[in-house]
Amino acid sequence: MDFHLATIKELRQGLDSKRFSSAELTKYYLDRIKKFNKDLNAFITLTEDLALEQARAADKRIAAGSQEMLTGIPYAAKDLFCTRGVRTTAASKILENFVPPYDSTVVARLRAAGAVLVGKTNLDQFAHGSSTETSYYGPVHNPWDLERNPGGSSGGSAAAVSAGLVPFALATETGGSIRQPASLCGISGWKPTYGRVSRYGVIAMSSSMDTMGTVARSAEDLAITAEAISGFDPKDGTSGKLPVKAWSKNLTRSMKGLRIGVPQEYFVPGIEKDVKEKVSMAIEEIRKLGPKIIEVSLPMTSYGSMVYAIVTPSEISSNLSRYDSIRFGHTTDKANDLYELYAKSRAEGFGDEAKRRIMTGAYALSAGYRDAYYTKAQKVRRLLVNEFHEMFKKVDILLCPSTPNVALKIGKAADDPLFGYIADQLNIPASLAGLAAMGVPCGLGKPDDGAAVSLPIGMQILGPQWGEELVFQVGYAYQQITDWHKQKPVGF
Repeated sequence: MDFHLATIKELRQGLDSKRFSSAELTKYYLDRIKKFNKDLNAFITLTEDLALEQARAADKRIAAGSQEMLTGIPYAAKDLFCTRGVRTTAASKILENFVPPYDSTVVARLRAAGAVLVGKTNLDQFAHGSSTETSYYGPVHNPWDLERNPGGSSGGSAAAVSAGLVPFALATETGGSIRQPASLCGISGWKPTYGRVSRYGVIAMSSSMDTMGTVARSAEDLAITAEAISGFDPKDGTSGKLPVKAWSKNLTRSMKGLRIGVPQEYFVPGIEKDVKEKVSMAIEEIRKLGPKIIEVSLPMTSYGSMVYAIVTPSEISSNLSRYDSIRFGHTTDKANDLYELYAKSRAEGFGDEAKRRIMTGAYALSAGYRDAYYTKAQKVRRLLVNEFHEMFKKVDILLCPSTPNVALKIGKAADDPLFGYIADQLNIPASLAGLAAMGVPCGLGKPDDGAAVSLPIGMQILGPQWGEELVFQVGYAYQQITDWHKQKPVGF
């Protein structure tokens, strides 16, 4: 059986019927990682011994009849999630040898469910980027074209799922880091409502926007994983207390009568021809299911990247101040006094992008400038949140492109400090507003650089805060009438 082509539900059925064991399944994926990771660089750490141990425990649990939906199912975790006894680097030098003594809440929940951790995936360093090129461990390569980046910052997780190295992977999103790489790698990605999934034990980027989600092959797989990791956590002060529903068992619903908005501002100037065409075709496919499609306007969208460019570095500068090189992390051997220990350790440990964001954020928060920059940006953010709130009184869901382009060649982002803000311009507004969202593949297209390759295109489904159920239902409905989510890159 080609396990890497199977859905989570199909793998569950195979495990429960004893057609194969979790140990066999895990070995299969570990072998694929060893075979393909040298080309992709999707993994920083492979947890082979731990994975086989967890797989054997899962098989015992299945034999006893106490399995859950993800018991025995292999997965990977973006290397921002703390994993007890397994190094967690944030793709940085400063945390190169950091081994957490505890699990993040999300990893703990998957451990309790019996899921099998096969490794930690590569990312933009501290999640700062949109191409997975700022990693201390080198760039990740897109399975659809190894000369191109997979998007970011969750590029390792997206590439791993796209290449069939794992059925699903943990990812994080602050301003597009799930939906954008999912789009560029031809898979599905879920960004939860802010507060739906615990942030505890996940290395922070921007605390008012960070969300923990998953990438997988389909909307159904995403719903299954969402049930396992969602829910209130007293260790996270921003965690919501809303109940977690059985989303995966309630995916089928009629689209008739649904009000779907198409915001024109998301079809930005410069959007690639094939992206605009394929997303428009996807919306027309959904129209055939009976919903009312309404053209709408979200003018505050144009301010999203500017707000993000102030709020995010400000929160990053605060969050990264904890890395003092004394309690944990890289310590320089060139210091003559305490000040040099701090300064040189941080200078050696942080990459260029982290340094840029620390300096920008510290400036925006400094005396005399905070009100002019950070406070004003937060006021504009509130206007954007209000605009979405009012829009969801008129429509039930929004459909629009996930990215303005297909995957770009590796190196494109290197010399442009604004690359990430431009690449994520269609994702940032929903992140600022804390909305539920999902990206789904909706076609293949040619890049504007003239290369003779066909690359994935994604459409995003935006719902209101706590609107996961409807987001999953719309994504599932679209994937019942199309097979773009079943396409896979050649050679994998």
